[in-house]
Amino acid sequence: MSRSSQTGIRPVDLAPIALMAALTAVGAFVKIPLPHIPITLQMPFVCLAGLLLGPWRGGASQIVYLVTGLIGFPVFAKGGGLQYVLEPSFGYLLGFAPAALVAGLLTRNSQSYGRCALGVCAALLVVYAVGLPYLAAVMKFILATPLSLESALKIGLLPLPKDLVVGLATAYLGFRMAKVVRPALRPDINPS
Repeated sequence: MSRSSQTGIRPVDLAPIALMAALTAVGAFVKIPLPHIPITLQMPFVCLAGLLLGPWRGGASQIVYLVTGLIGFPVFAKGGGLQYVLEPSFGYLLGFAPAALVAGLLTRNSQSYGRCALGVCAALLVVYAVGLPYLAAVMKFILATPLSLESALKIGLLPLPKDLVVGLATAYLGFRMAKVVRPALRPDINPS
């Protein structure tokens, strides 16, 4: 089997990709509504997408989720549609695909809890690295509410404690599930 066929998305991969996109959408509805950045339960599914499906399929699942919301399906925490790009929280959604990709890359051939926790923490870092500047830009240029650095960090990092705690639990879940799920979903990965 050639290397390109091992990393490409095959028709058999579509169901797990769609499932992780749907679970991310479900996570958007488990939320604590806050003015700018709602606290949701999406990050565990973003991380599990990378941990279980691998970098490319995990990232693809989050692209499917993002496109589904942008074409108008109400799968985001505050609805859906193209106008959602003007929401301060949209930057966090933009970080989902690269976050799943990073989580998958860091855990690609590993089944250790430490690597899964590292993958989840790196995924969180990616989401916040994309989300925080986007939040500040939308607040300043779209909503005409410039924020100080301190205010932007205070608003933008509000979900972080929840994400860290849930992330460590997600890493453990991914570690346990990988032993069963990876061989079925990712036959190109050696389970050892």
